[in-house]
Amino acid sequence: MENKDFNQIYNEYKEQSQGQAEMEANSQQPGKEQIVAVRKNDDGDLIAFKTESGRELDYVSALSEAKDGKLAHVDVFHKYGRDILRSEPDGIKENNLDNLPHF
Repeated sequence: MENKDFNQIYNEYKEQSQGQAEMEANSQQPGKEQIVAVRKNDDGDLIAFKTESGRELDYVSALSEAKDGKLAHVDVFHKYGRDILRSEPDGIKENNLDNLPHF
């Protein structure tokens, strides 16, 4: 039986993909705006978003624009009986919506 170091294999895979993930995350997507800041309520829920052009979007408007492909680096998924906006899972914690600056 072959002795494999699963942690080492995974860590090598993760290191190789990190550079590519950063390049893709920092790439401009023509015709799409990037979210650069967020607003949270007292419970820590995201309730509004600010785009790089300075537009401020409430949650429902941001969901709509994301569904229409107008916002870069975000996904919409359906969970708990509702649509939810989230950052693309690119492995970079700094650009997650929860980690963006507040406005």
